[in-house]
Amino acid sequence: MATTRNATAHWEGALLDGQGQVSLDSSGVGTFDVTWASRANAPEGRTSPEELIGAAHATCYSMAFSHALAGAGTPPRSVDTRAAVTFQPGEGITGVQLSVEADIPGISEEDFQRIAEDAKENCPVSQALRGTTITLTATLR
Repeated sequence: MATTRNATAHWEGALLDGQGQVSLDSSGVGTFDVTWASRANAPEGRTSPEELIGAAHATCYSMAFSHALAGAGTPPRSVDTRAAVTFQPGEGITGVQLSVEADIPGISEEDFQRIAEDAKENCPVSQALRGTTITLTATLR
């Protein structure tokens, strides 16, 4: 069964001096301030579309990787993923650097790297972001 999740954004003013809020409506976990400055410069306590994409990508990747590892008979003890999403004003999102560290008993380095790369290619958020370069650094603990 398909699921749909909802978020809303409210913006006031022009791009450079305006401000807004994004709300995570389905979960109700929060409303977050956003400005152009928080997107193009320092966050200063506000979020950005890129940070939200990074959160989605890191979570999706961790889930896909954990699932693939379990399917290969080597379920992880833990998976920690960071997604660094790069935004260049005037160009847009120019790349995503995924970094994962995982504790997986009984897996070879070769299998670890193969499954990590496969999860990068096949997690639904990676697929949605195919228009940008996604790189991966995977470290077995």
